Amino acid sequence: MIRQVSEEDSGSYTLCVQDQTGSIQHHSSLAVVDHPSPPSGKPLVSAVVQSSLTLSWSGPCYDGGSAVLRYSIEVKPVGRDSWKLLTDTCTSTSFHVKEGLVPGEQYQFRVRATNAYGVSEPGAESDIVVMASSRDEDPECEEPVEYTEVTVNTTDRVDNLYIKLEKLGMGKFGQVYKLQEKRTGKIRAGKFSKARLQKDIANARSEVELMNKLHHPRLVHCVAAFQEPGWVILVLEYIAGGELFERIVADDFEHTEITSVDYMSQILSGVGYMHQQGIVHLDLKPENIVCVSKVDTRVKIIDFGLARKLEPGVPVKVLQGTAEFVAPEVIAYEPVGFTTDMWSLGVICFILLSGESPFQGENDTETLQNITSGNWEFDEETDAVLSDSAKDFIRRLLQKNMKSRLTAEQAVNHPWIKDKAISSTKTLSKEKIKKFLARQKWQKTGKAVLALKRMAMLSHKSDSNSSPTTDSKFF
Repeated sequence: MIRQVSEEDSGSYTLCVQDQTGSIQHHSSLAVVDHPSPPSGKPLVSAVVQSSLTLSWSGPCYDGGSAVLRYSIEVKPVGRDSWKLLTDTCTSTSFHVKEGLVPGEQYQFRVRATNAYGVSEPGAESDIVVMASSRDEDPECEEPVEYTEVTVNTTDRVDNLYIKLEKLGMGKFGQVYKLQEKRTGKIRAGKFSKARLQKDIANARSEVELMNKLHHPRLVHCVAAFQEPGWVILVLEYIAGGELFERIVADDFEHTEITSVDYMSQILSGVGYMHQQGIVHLDLKPENIVCVSKVDTRVKIIDFGLARKLEPGVPVKVLQGTAEFVAPEVIAYEPVGFTTDMWSLGVICFILLSGESPFQGENDTETLQNITSGNWEFDEETDAVLSDSAKDFIRRLLQKNMKSRLTAEQAVNHPWIKDKAISSTKTLSKEKIKKFLARQKWQKTGKAVLALKRMAMLSHKSDSNSSPTTDSKFF
């Protein structure tokens, strides 16, 4: 008799009966189902205007043994006790609230999860949000985004629905074009990935599935996807502002620790949400941090082509990334984790504040050897101008032992991020960042071959088949 059945009672049970002549066994499986646990963490609020905003949240830690079917969103004006149901039919982890909100009023929100067996308790309440009034609406406020669950369209051709405009870029995977939607006239970006092999198609479809879980204002979102002979095309929101570092070196931009804290806070918000969804990016680098427009300070993380879903207890080893930004565990062909991304953010922050790349060598092989050694330091000029808090923040990210690094949640709560008052107000030099960008452009025009695969396979031949989940993609 099992009383007060819980999730831990699930599993396989064996009944063994034995007498003097022998024994016999019978196996029986038990699945325990229940309503889900509440959504984890607080709902995040973005795109606040006079009477609408966008909510995003993380799913429950335990789904009750049955898939979550939908979410219920509730709202409460500050100062009142009763909660009002906004919707109970939301099927994604974000919702655009566009009715029932009064300009200038204050609200809190909470979310419940529903599966086939019931509705969860409410999750944590959001922070108090103040709706904009007509006189104080933020000119940098983001337009509300209608997130949708994207499925790969194998019926229509992308040319039937979109006009292909100029080419925006190209890489090993394929090409990126500016698109215009025929029906609405909206500008989009189209990522055309070569998909001649089943593995290529599976990888592109996996990217779509991951992006469906990444509905957050700091992450680029997918609008549609198409599969055509030889190609898979992802239609993404168009982000016009260019790379973050290009914005920083502009003549009209004042580069200080305080502005850098603002950018790192936004990046950490997006990375933290991604990690809450169980997804690791694995290719965080300056060119994958872009500005929403050329005139404001909002940024988004792009390019989830190498991103992976991490499952508890399933080790993932990869041979992929960009030499300057890969973590030591990638080079060592050891299991990656969420703090693998945090190492990359440490490198980005180092360059952002100093203009120099901490592990850059004469070639990729030397760069990877520098990362493996784990040795780095600030030059005298940078050491003199940065606050102790900024230097501590970077040190806690560039830890060779991945378990010693800050998580995204810990990084957000680091004093350098939380308290701008302790940051140095000195203007930081842009000249080194300009040289860094010039070197990056030169490498792109030349033959930039990543030595990671060769080094890893030579050093870890015995491990080459030890992991059930591996990957090899190089840029």
